[in-house]
Amino acid sequence: MAENWYLIPGLGADERVSRGLSLPGPAVVLHWLAPQSPSEPLRQYAARLAEAVPNDQPCWLVGVSFGGLLALEVGRLRPLARIVLVSSLADASQLPLLLKLGRATRLYRLVPFGLLPRLPRLAQWFFGARNGREYRLLARILHDTDPIFAKWATRQLLHWDSTGVPRAVRLHGTQDRLLPAGRGLVDHALPGAGHFMIVSHAATLSHLLHELAYPATA
Repeated sequence: MAENWYLIPGLGADERVSRGLSLPGPAVVLHWLAPQSPSEPLRQYAARLAEAVPNDQPCWLVGVSFGGLLALEVGRLRPLARIVLVSSLADASQLPLLLKLGRATRLYRLVPFGLLPRLPRLAQWFFGARNGREYRLLARILHDTDPIFAKWATRQLLHWDSTGVPRAVRLHGTQDRLLPAGRGLVDHALPGAGHFMIVSHAATLSHLLHELAYPATA
């Protein structure tokens, strides 16, 4: 029986971003939960999210952008899960300079996650949405993002303690402006892909995920 693939979208996103993927097994989208408080710790939030992932079954966790942090945190609690990061960070040291500045100064309003919903064309540049279809999808996602959730998630991103997170396979675009890969290890770099590559490079990502699932037959 094929293993389940649990998908954790990026901040404010949902199953819309993964519709172009062809996965090697059944896909289950883990929908965002409302934070229990403005200060709910990321690990506590991840424990609630992990309730949808069986503890005794091997599976895959695919985290996109901020969802990658949650995939790693859920992975602490589900040791049978294999983790794939798409346009995300493998540890807190890979936080870009702009976000480190936001953390150091506590001027969270300077962080792109707070600005981009009000500046869709700037968002298009940051995310690398390449055409009208991708731009319209991005604009709808930004419009639908709950500002309370965005504020909570931004704070969690900036103050993430990644000590002891499990190993993950990292897929990253070479033109990611929002969360650049930096000097961290990237297992598969997608030339020319931006932060929105879950949509723009869905076919390439699908092929890579099939290779990961069935390395001898892909």
